[in-house]
Amino acid sequence: MNVAQKYPYIVIEGPIGCGKTTLAKRMAERISAQLLLENAAENPFLERFYQNPERHALPTQLFFLFQRTEQLRKLSQPDLFGDCTIADFFLEKDPLFARLNLNDEEFALYRNIYQHVKLQIPPPDLVIYLQTSTDVLLERVEKRGIDYEKGISRDYLERLAAIYSDFFHQFQSAPLLIVNNEHLDVAASDEALELLMDRMMKMRGPREYFNPNLE
Repeated sequence: MNVAQKYPYIVIEGPIGCGKTTLAKRMAERISAQLLLENAAENPFLERFYQNPERHALPTQLFFLFQRTEQLRKLSQPDLFGDCTIADFFLEKDPLFARLNLNDEEFALYRNIYQHVKLQIPPPDLVIYLQTSTDVLLERVEKRGIDYEKGISRDYLERLAAIYSDFFHQFQSAPLLIVNNEHLDVAASDEALELLMDRMMKMRGPREYFNPNLE
């Protein structure tokens, strides 16, 4: 059995700048998996959101919700799992951003829409959470130099990292591998990628930790 056979549906998650998209692409290439990638650049409200969060948070969030829901529709097809699928987004975490960015009235509207559009899709066979410090997130966001991300503040990244940590601390709906992504970048290093995949194959419990510095 290999990674693709053990985990037909893998989700890689973490805050902005953690490297989830790069890791998803590299792992998909390595095991010949299908890719489901969120495309933030297609969101026409995103740049305006970073410039004026209070004004543009709701349309930004709703665009992402509808975009991701449409992408996930294929997961309900019976023949999906002929191949392994790797996604760099997880619909269950969308309300985290909504709660962080919306006021109470907007969040109530968002939750109502979310419950109506949320699809009955199979849970992931494995969720990989790239746990990354705020300092590293800030460094990587600055390094990749995307224009619409230049307005992201340290405070926003700190709050985002905190809600991810809280979410996955309570998460129980799928097997979870928490990866310490601070000192060994599993998204960029071939050696780290192989170590991670080896760790995935050795998983036996519903929640495990991977700290490359200790292994």
